[in-house]
Amino acid sequence: MKPLCRLQLVVASLLSLGIACAHAADAADVAKPSVSIYNWYDYIAPDATKNYQQETGVGTVYDVFDNENVMQSKLMAGRSGYDVVVASSDTLPNLIKSGVLKELDRSQLPNLPHLDPEILAKVQRNDPGNRYAVPYLWGTTGVGYDADKVKSLLGTDAPVNSWDLIFKEENVAKLSQCGVAMLDSPSEIIPIALHYLGLPYNSQNPDDYRKAEALLLKVRPYIRYFDSSKFISDLANGNVCVVLGWSGGVYDAQLASAKAGNVRNLVYSIPREGAPVWVENLVLLNDAPHPQQGLSFINYMLRPEVIAQTSNYLGYPNANKDATELVEQKVRDNPGVYPSAETMATLFPLEALPLKAERIRTRVWSTVKTGS
Repeated sequence: MKPLCRLQLVVASLLSLGIACAHAADAADVAKPSVSIYNWYDYIAPDATKNYQQETGVGTVYDVFDNENVMQSKLMAGRSGYDVVVASSDTLPNLIKSGVLKELDRSQLPNLPHLDPEILAKVQRNDPGNRYAVPYLWGTTGVGYDADKVKSLLGTDAPVNSWDLIFKEENVAKLSQCGVAMLDSPSEIIPIALHYLGLPYNSQNPDDYRKAEALLLKVRPYIRYFDSSKFISDLANGNVCVVLGWSGGVYDAQLASAKAGNVRNLVYSIPREGAPVWVENLVLLNDAPHPQQGLSFINYMLRPEVIAQTSNYLGYPNANKDATELVEQKVRDNPGVYPSAETMATLFPLEALPLKAERIRTRVWSTVKTGS
């Protein structure tokens, strides 16, 4: 708590004491240990930073982003003032190559053994040796749907466990009657299309991208919109009946629908052909003003009882094998949140592409979104 200055009768004394008080407060703020965190909007349990501060005495400065490109641009520019940042696995290669990230001192992270080796192995595709990133939360990109509406339009044999539901024109054309939405995410949608066609999901072949573009343009007339947040409320209130979206987004829609008293049978499916698995990671910046406090915060979030609370709040699985039993049963027993071992084997990690291939993917997505 900042010290308070008493009021004085003499104006000169008041000004003098006021200035002295301000200087003392500034000095106290400088001396107080703190950690600055940069994370996705609403992507941590509400009391996590408060509890960390109360337990350690380390203050927290928390800032948020809702666009990964904005986050990367800020970090690449340097001197962001942040210590710990949450970064997707497919952004790691560029951040590492650019010298933005500091290699983690494992001796300062005694809670690392709690991590799931299977998730660590997937992150290694983008962070060899797991030298720079600590897996935080993860999830899949699949199909969320209103089972009753889909059944009424496609019958009881609707391919709800396959990408055929969206990528076969005869299916998506009928489903467009109740609304189909997609994420606005070329780094996910285009790899899904490539994989569906039997092509490398991380292809660098321009011909492969032309094939993916043709597939997406074929179903484009039946897609109501591309948006990475709107689909949650629209699925919950019935404005759309099928979404190509994130597992956690569909989980949020299920909760919102139930809370509103809507009788909707909302389901999340990971298609049998395979789907992207993405991992969000805690990383320490190379120019972090408070690296020791940053490592302390990362180690705190590695505690099973701490990260379990974030999974309970968000409905996303965490990368901590020892936290699973602490996650609420309705979350951990949901196969859309915590997939079976059989399903896990079909998942493929999102990966960064060389600049030339990334430009091709960007052009394809622009063509698909405009429909021409």
